Amino acid sequence: MSAAKNDPSATLIARLAEQPETAFADQAAWSAHLDRLGFTVLSTTPNPVQIATEGAIWGSIHAHDFLRDAVVLSDDAGQFAVGRHALCWVHAERLVHKLDAFTDHNRAAQQRVRKLIWDFYADLKSYQTNPNNNRRLALRARFDRIFRHRTGFVTLDRLLARLHANKAELLMVLDRPETPLHTNGSENDIRCQVTRRKVSAGTRSDLGRDCRDAFLGLTKTCAKLGVAIWDYLGSRLRVPGQPVIPPLPDIVRCRGQPT
Repeated sequence: MSAAKNDPSATLIARLAEQPETAFADQAAWSAHLDRLGFTVLSTTPNPVQIATEGAIWGSIHAHDFLRDAVVLSDDAGQFAVGRHALCWVHAERLVHKLDAFTDHNRAAQQRVRKLIWDFYADLKSYQTNPNNNRRLALRARFDRIFRHRTGFVTLDRLLARLHANKAELLMVLDRPETPLHTNGSENDIRCQVTRRKVSAGTRSDLGRDCRDAFLGLTKTCAKLGVAIWDYLGSRLRVPGQPVIPPLPDIVRCRGQPT
């Protein structure tokens, strides 16, 4: 029996692919479609309905030609491997840093490679401020020298080969200099939520989760725009005496316009 026949996910994907219907008017129509295909009766992990819906949303984005120029920056988690993809250099180097080295030779090789990576990272940051074709070509060649180098530390050499296979994602910044080199910004944005979850566990309902996520997004966006969240809420709720603050999308668009 083939692996696909033993794999429920492969069976579900095949069911979706066989259906001629690919456009749905609303959430109810999509949910009914999944119900007819047997998705909703399954209780496997990950949730088949959630996975199929996430795939459908990305398919809709692609079909409508939205986010055409967007770059998705991630730590290499599989769920983020969509569209034009870039990888976080901090997470990549952390793999080298966390290797267990048991001999002086291995420890020395590990430290040399880490220095080469951080020196290369510094030059990528410099490139972002002054990109040009000659530097782009030189950095690509230098990347190959670093990650194709063999140190004699077998585990490290395997890791370097694995990182070299991600060359296009790690060097996305050479083609798109505005791409961040790390995910620290987004991770910092969700850190307060993670801290709160550790203290008081998670929300008890989907509505609570949605409410938490909405207000967290508002709070972080207001902070980045220099707007006090209480002033923003007061303006939206028309509290007497509160300053009038435009909708956040209008502020973002205004900030993005050239002066």
